[in-house]
Amino acid sequence: MSANLDILMFAALAVAVLSGFPVAFSIAGVAVIFAYLGWMLGVMDISLLGAFGQRVFGLISNQVLIAIPLFVLMGALLEKSRIAEELLDTMGRAFGQLRGGLGISVVLVGALLAASTGIVGATVVAMGMIALPTMLRSGYDPRVASGIVCTAGTLGQIIPPSTLLIILADVMSNAYQQAQYEQGKFSVEALSVGQFFAAALLPGLLLVALYLLYILVRGFARPQDMPPADVSFARPGVSELLRAVVPPVLLIVTVLGSILSGIATPTEAAGVGAIGALLMAGAKLGRYRGVILASAAALIALAVAADVFPVRFQRSDLATGDIVAGVFYILFAVIGVSGIAAALLNVIREKVVQDALTSTMTMTSMIFATILAASMFSLVFIGLGGEERVAHWLQSLPGGAIGALIVTMLIVFLMGFFLDFVEISVIVLPLVVPTLILLGHDPIWLGIILAINLQTSFLTPPFGFSLFYLRGAAPKEISTGQIYQGVIPFICLQAIGVLLIWFVPQIATWLPEVMF
Repeated sequence: MSANLDILMFAALAVAVLSGFPVAFSIAGVAVIFAYLGWMLGVMDISLLGAFGQRVFGLISNQVLIAIPLFVLMGALLEKSRIAEELLDTMGRAFGQLRGGLGISVVLVGALLAASTGIVGATVVAMGMIALPTMLRSGYDPRVASGIVCTAGTLGQIIPPSTLLIILADVMSNAYQQAQYEQGKFSVEALSVGQFFAAALLPGLLLVALYLLYILVRGFARPQDMPPADVSFARPGVSELLRAVVPPVLLIVTVLGSILSGIATPTEAAGVGAIGALLMAGAKLGRYRGVILASAAALIALAVAADVFPVRFQRSDLATGDIVAGVFYILFAVIGVSGIAAALLNVIREKVVQDALTSTMTMTSMIFATILAASMFSLVFIGLGGEERVAHWLQSLPGGAIGALIVTMLIVFLMGFFLDFVEISVIVLPLVVPTLILLGHDPIWLGIILAINLQTSFLTPPFGFSLFYLRGAAPKEISTGQIYQGVIPFICLQAIGVLLIWFVPQIATWLPEVMF
């Protein structure tokens, strides 16, 4: 028994999670129990737990992970101010009169919301409450409609910015450095969040294309499953369409553009995104709209001008042009701050920011509590010798590097039926990824195919989070069985996406190579 404590530890974790006890406490509790069990049986040095304090400090001071609450806040502001709802309604009326048109609009809105919010739960619930009843009234098969809504919502995990990619970038970078140390390299390279954002962009768009192609083909092959919407739908005019689409697109371009161009770090860009979402929400609520729009224009002008022509007032050799530019920059900043204050007044008055902050704190605390607990779990698992067992097992699998990766992908997929992406990312991946990198797999490419696999965990029954979100928001006439059946074709499409990236790795590696 003492020789197999690491295996028993994983089995105990599965039982604890499936029991319904809160996940973070389940992970930490199992870790503590097995640490003392290993100490009593003489197979683990209990002083190893002293390193947990350093791990906690490392997590709290991790600059990369600070981006998570800011991106979550950005998405929460867009959701609570009903900007996402307006976008969904407008796109639905624009495409609704095509066969499968409502499905197309849901996928396109899902992609836009993914790139501007990255929050799966908010997207699925919003589309489940707004788009799903419309699709059912138009005669859509309940299974097809449910599958489209669930899947479009999960795009927030693969299209940047997303919490999955931020966590995965941190895990993959640590694993890559560990692999380099084991190879005898002490001048190690690190991987950045920006590289993973760039790498995930084309695969994310590939998945969107696969979903749209499937909807179009099914719409023509089985028109009774996805009939056109009622012709009484008022199609939006060009100005209405632009009003709904342009602000989220501008936010996406600002956030992703600043990261991919190297102007800002992901954390800085997340701050920009949160301010941008605040300005959008403030303008949507009506009052002081002119001030807020002027503020947004001033802040954009300030960012562009300061990058093209930077001014440093602390220098003693400032030219007249520098002083004039500096005065204009100060003026832009004052206008920007006044607009932010006006937007803040609007969102506070309408109680939007209070709801958004509550949602942000709830989700952020869940993510960080899970990461902390998983850090304790992996520490004990390593102390019980589990890391060496996993490395030896992967290296001895038939098929070499390809065989090890296939088995890892299958394990991650199966674990997705029961565990959330956060638990899999911070418990399982640190144990297997260093060995896979040592076997010769490119860490960027490896991270992206694992990200798509982890995204699938939102769709796989019985514990797919996207399924639960939709179950809570869907009309009563839709059964849980219909939701489960509806996502099966899309799980297969995600598997096709993984295979395409597997055989054409340039889909994931070309953009980061060009940009970084």
